[in-house]
Amino acid sequence: MTTTTPTVPETPPTIGRRGPIRRLYDWVLHWATTPYAVPALFVLSFAESSFFPIPPDVLLIALCIGNVRGSYRYAFWCSIASVLGGIAGYGIGMFAWDQLRDLFYAWVPGVNEASVAKVSALYEQHNFWIVFVAAFTPIPYKVITILAGVCAISFPMFVIASAVGRSARFFLVAWLIRHFGPSIKDFIERRFALVTIAGTALLIGGFVAIKYLM
Repeated sequence: MTTTTPTVPETPPTIGRRGPIRRLYDWVLHWATTPYAVPALFVLSFAESSFFPIPPDVLLIALCIGNVRGSYRYAFWCSIASVLGGIAGYGIGMFAWDQLRDLFYAWVPGVNEASVAKVSALYEQHNFWIVFVAAFTPIPYKVITILAGVCAISFPMFVIASAVGRSARFFLVAWLIRHFGPSIKDFIERRFALVTIAGTALLIGGFVAIKYLM
């Protein structure tokens, strides 16, 4: 499947201008101008959910800008692949954590002894919300998927929370670009994290309010 040549997004302020992460970012972005853009988006979305450091939003934004009418289709494939990748992360945590623990500590950003202990404690009381918040916001989703398997939380609940959170995130990106056009790109890159965090806070606050008012 081919797309029209997109406007390549500027580097977000959180991405360094030099070094291996920047080169990896550029490598991800270059797929937007190739005939393999959609397969690359699928693979990237899958890999990011368990180990890859660059979020799929980078390529998703470029594709949506290049073909605004196809934005929802890109968001759909991005969501499907990300949830499947989350399931793979869950499997890593459940079946291979003891063998791969040191490797993840060394190479996967955000995965360390402190994060494992902290998230494991949170899972005891808020398992659905932990997965949803990580799936929707900039919190490293890969850390949550792996630790969901380590903590053996309910698998159906994990899949549901992942599907809701990931779909909401990627379809929100697609909706913004479809309705506001390429001019919204800078807002997404610089303010999208705040939007998702604020939206999550309002959603959780609403459920808490209903719980105490009913």
